[in-house]
Amino acid sequence: MRTHTNPLTTVRNLGILAHVDAGKTTVTERILYTTGTTHKRGEVHDGTTVTDFDPQERDRGITIFAAAVSCSWDGHRINLIDTPGHVDFADEVERSLRVLDGAVAVFDAVAGVEPQSESVWRQADRHGVPRIAFVNKMDRAGADLDTAVTSIRDRLHPVPLVVQLPIGTEDGFTGVVDLLRMRALVWVDGAETAEDGPVPDALREEAAHRRRLLEEAVAERHPAALEEFCDRETLTAATLAGALRDLTRSGDGVVVLCGSAYRNRGVEPLLDAVVTYLPSPLDVPPVRGAHDGTEQERSADPAAPMAALAFKVNATPTGRLTYLRVYSGTIEKGDTVWDAGTRRTERIGRILRVRADRHDPLDRAVAGDIVAVVGLKSARAGSTLCAPGAPLVLEPPGVAEPVVHVSVEARRSTDTDRLASALARLTEEDPSLAVRTDPETGQTVLSGMGELHLEVAVERVRREHGIEVGVGRPGVAYRETVGEGVTGFVHRHVKQDGGAGQFAHVVLDVEPWHEDMDAGSKEGGFVFRSTVVGGRVPQEFVRAVEAGCREALAEGPLGGHPVTGLRVTLTDGQTHVKDSSDTAFRTAGRFGLREALRASTMVLLEPVVDVTVTVPEDAVGGVLGDLAARRGRVTGSDTRGGAAVVTATVPLTELFGYATRLRGRTQGRGTFTARPTGYAPAPTVTPAR
Repeated sequence: MRTHTNPLTTVRNLGILAHVDAGKTTVTERILYTTGTTHKRGEVHDGTTVTDFDPQERDRGITIFAAAVSCSWDGHRINLIDTPGHVDFADEVERSLRVLDGAVAVFDAVAGVEPQSESVWRQADRHGVPRIAFVNKMDRAGADLDTAVTSIRDRLHPVPLVVQLPIGTEDGFTGVVDLLRMRALVWVDGAETAEDGPVPDALREEAAHRRRLLEEAVAERHPAALEEFCDRETLTAATLAGALRDLTRSGDGVVVLCGSAYRNRGVEPLLDAVVTYLPSPLDVPPVRGAHDGTEQERSADPAAPMAALAFKVNATPTGRLTYLRVYSGTIEKGDTVWDAGTRRTERIGRILRVRADRHDPLDRAVAGDIVAVVGLKSARAGSTLCAPGAPLVLEPPGVAEPVVHVSVEARRSTDTDRLASALARLTEEDPSLAVRTDPETGQTVLSGMGELHLEVAVERVRREHGIEVGVGRPGVAYRETVGEGVTGFVHRHVKQDGGAGQFAHVVLDVEPWHEDMDAGSKEGGFVFRSTVVGGRVPQEFVRAVEAGCREALAEGPLGGHPVTGLRVTLTDGQTHVKDSSDTAFRTAGRFGLREALRASTMVLLEPVVDVTVTVPEDAVGGVLGDLAARRGRVTGSDTRGGAAVVTATVPLTELFGYATRLRGRTQGRGTFTARPTGYAPAPTVTPAR
């Protein structure tokens, strides 16, 4: 029995990341089964999984909502979040990564790195989350560990450190050689655990060669390992394991394992790798927050002032369940906490250890824990909860901007208020959904990250609230930008209606701006600067002009769409001794920029996506023609595992209904994935709002 000086060293907070259908949920289910948390293997195709417990997830066979589970292995507690793999639910992944210390990236042994696995890998890069890689589905036809590792190296650019050699190929895959211990682990059909034995004679030479390559790759990147390697020309298993742990936690290397989760082969070594290589809450830097303009740090110490981040909310008819990552301090049942966002106190009713849709009550949660609490009324995803006497604001997860919208209305007029309440609850749970009322049509507009995202949201309204909903055709979120600006545009705001008047005179230059231009502060694709000299416009009025300009960006002259990608320079102005004020200059900035945009050459922008289409080789011609008809620009073509893979950039509006069309053209054998990449100029016809 190993002893630990601090109980936090035995905690691992990790996520399972991957492209849709790479096997994330099956890996999670096998982890729960192997750790004894469940006593029956859950299957995605049977709808019996623990983490995909929502009816829509079971109907569609995909993960939609990030699900938290907790289990134990080798004296360690593992808090695990199974994240969605579909691009429409990338915001769920973003919120999960914000609170995790490590991750297991799952790859398909046949397909290797797929588009969404690339996206979630980049998300983990942004958050600095250490990862290990698990190449799944080694029992599939066409599975090849070396090819998968090559795609990881070439497309994701980490240093893959392969610590296993597969025993058998495709359907004959029965186990792995552990290159650290130089032992074979074989899973016999029907056996619950692996048989540990010597390396098979046929693989000894190959295993020794791969062990040597692993030692050289580690020594090249780890000073202590290099020193031992130079002295002894080899590395002990202990040195190798310690170096792999350091390289994983620093991000300088990624340990790669392999297996078949469906057949329960390779799960125990994966769990061993999780506790050996991925960091505990004590191994990650202290969380940073702000209070009264000063930055503070809070370490993972149960005795420190409490600080926690809410990363997920489930708003049910019977109450709200708020998921928290506790970064410092201790929360006890009945405690009063301070919500730094709403600036109000809340009371913790109950604390729950989460296992997807089932929960175990706890009396307290300490630094490093991921738990759910009941009783919070106003906390949202991204809210900071802290000790009332030690306020702190932690950086919330980023929220993606919706790109697709549909109009929704209750079929029965008596359900209108209930629909509004149901939509409000949805946006409370999922910040990447937005609801607004169109000022011109009076329609309720629901916006999200994609067609599937909106389909799921509408279906939840129908199932959970019993409301029949009519849905309009999907539309996309257009933008407007400046193609050619104006210089020296003069706007004078004068208003006199008794009492103090309003006077502001501004001169504006408007020009296009893009990310790689060197231009001061930027926010939302907009840069404002002032070159006024001689105090002709005082600094406080300059700030008011900027605020007015930002208000003008809400509606552009082409079709009332938000304006982005411009730089506005205040070059001159005049003030009045009595009538100039913040309000006057703010108004001048707003109306001045509106008129300047009307005088500029404007360009309509539409969202575009990178599409990866996988089809049989005999269907490539039809697919290419269809993409061209959808204004797609083909960027590449490849052959993988006997199928053709076509990549293209396509306007998002042209992809509505594409899944059905592709299935028809390929007799159901074609699949595609799409990933938002930004905006591009649209045809000159102005779309309806």
